[in-house]
Amino acid sequence: MNENLVARVENLSVAFGSDGEAPVVRDVSFEVGRGQTLAIVGESGSGKSVTSMAMMGLIGRAGGRVVSGSMHLRTGDGALIDLVSAPESLLRRLRGSAMSMIFQEPMTSLNPVFKVGAQLVEAITQHKRCNRASAEAQALRMLDLVRIPDARQVMGRYPHELSGGMRQRIMIAMSLVCEPTLLIADEPTTALDVTVQAQILRIIKELQDSLRMGVIFITHDMGVVAEVADDVMVMKRGETVEHGAAKEVLLHPRQPYTQALLAAVPKIGSMRGSDLPAKFALVDEPVAQGQQDAPRAPDYQGAPILSVESLSIRYDLRGGILGKVQRRVHAVESIDFQIYPGETLALVGESGCGKSTSARAVAGLMPIQGGNILFQGRNVGALDRAELKALRRDVQMVFQDPYASLNPRLTIEQSLLEPLLVHGIARGDAARRQVAELLERVGLGAEHAQRYPHEFSGGQRQRICIARALTLSPKLIIADEAVSALDVSIQAQVINLMQDLQKERGIAFLFISHDMAVVERVSHRVGVMYHGRIVEIGPRRSVFENPGHAYTQRLLSAVPSADMNVERKPFTLMSEAVPSRIHAVGHQAAAMQYREVAPGHFVAISAVA
Repeated sequence: MNENLVARVENLSVAFGSDGEAPVVRDVSFEVGRGQTLAIVGESGSGKSVTSMAMMGLIGRAGGRVVSGSMHLRTGDGALIDLVSAPESLLRRLRGSAMSMIFQEPMTSLNPVFKVGAQLVEAITQHKRCNRASAEAQALRMLDLVRIPDARQVMGRYPHELSGGMRQRIMIAMSLVCEPTLLIADEPTTALDVTVQAQILRIIKELQDSLRMGVIFITHDMGVVAEVADDVMVMKRGETVEHGAAKEVLLHPRQPYTQALLAAVPKIGSMRGSDLPAKFALVDEPVAQGQQDAPRAPDYQGAPILSVESLSIRYDLRGGILGKVQRRVHAVESIDFQIYPGETLALVGESGCGKSTSARAVAGLMPIQGGNILFQGRNVGALDRAELKALRRDVQMVFQDPYASLNPRLTIEQSLLEPLLVHGIARGDAARRQVAELLERVGLGAEHAQRYPHEFSGGQRQRICIARALTLSPKLIIADEAVSALDVSIQAQVINLMQDLQKERGIAFLFISHDMAVVERVSHRVGVMYHGRIVEIGPRRSVFENPGHAYTQRLLSAVPSADMNVERKPFTLMSEAVPSRIHAVGHQAAAMQYREVAPGHFVAISAVA
């Protein structure tokens, strides 16, 4: 193998099951050079993650095996390792040091029973000769690099106490801390907002340049591909469809499938001049067809279906021998918004800003410390158990982590039947027919009904979660990063389905996302959250075309473009201190002041503290 290569894969085939007659990856070949980035793109289930798991020697734990082909890795000291025949003891030493992987699902990749700091320190001490104090210093430095606020405090927390985006940043820090020669990044920025994504991409690039590290970047975000990739490999159904230099593939794709994927990518600014959302073009349909039957405008003359008034949520931080409350995290601070029937309100902002916390409170899943949540005029906080059950039939939630929100012991059919049976909507064959229809509507066949969650890719699991939310025909659906794990083709199908249901049934959506291009396409109004506060809210067209707050402007400027002809402006890392949201008991935050810059468009004029 050439000295300038860090990894080579030749004719790799991977199969699941004992017979191995139907490989899920077939004859895949590629090389990764020192300091080079190979982007692997394709729809969910195309074999991207299976290929990476095979390289890490982890495919056997998922029930798969390498049927044929070869994989070689060159370590930092120049040794050439045959990854197919290497014993597990050697692979264990290589994982984390010579080759490292950022996994697709940070919620399930971190150990829930150990604190974050202990896990980072363990990763360092396993592969580097250093004492605990030195390892802790290195861990803190990496957390600072990936923009974790209050890094020392975070070191002492458990994974479940952090947001999805925060956990993803910790996974990235853990993967980079031992300075591997090959980094496999499986959807590393999926759970991150665009500003943190831009910073993480820059950090990976800087480390790559300094260490001459090879990177395999698995993603469905074509904007990220254009930003980081030297070469691009497009996969479909386990095979390579197109492979070449990034500029050549993105500007002059030869295969119809690659052309369709690029055409389906949502582009920021494509909705300029339009007040209403628009449907996406589908990979297998012309653009014009995807844009027909646009949703109609909501009725703003009637009463809102949801009103959130001065909502505040805090978490207690305990310490000392008696475990007394010493400080509080101000997760959400006095936010207000309304959603009307048939309307989509999008909440955007960086990970950890309070979007998901607010959504859980709206669904009645979290206690609040101040304010009111009114659903159809009823105070959610004052409902008894029976009324809460009725509320959850009308308010459904699609959670951020599709794996953790599906019971691993139930088949998909059983998971989808459960809400129908609990609420007495349908039973027997009628319920099963409804489940089959829902699976078809989210792009899965009825034959998938008897499978278990671990048999699906991340994107497929998220579609199952969306199908489950639709079983009760709710009036409000809270979609918490519901399409962030999906490739562009499935993302288009799911969002188009949401818009169809909104038009047919008048469903309202609280759409939580960090993907500004998707938000621009799907929402009627947008609220921008920053450190627990809403700093800007208004009609989507007004917010996107005339952003009034500096943070909104920053979000929009950080969105990567898939157009290789667009001049890349260097992204500047944030230099200002990240405001802490940990305060003394009894601290009362100052009220936010707003000014109306356009009809219904409000911008904060006071600083977030």
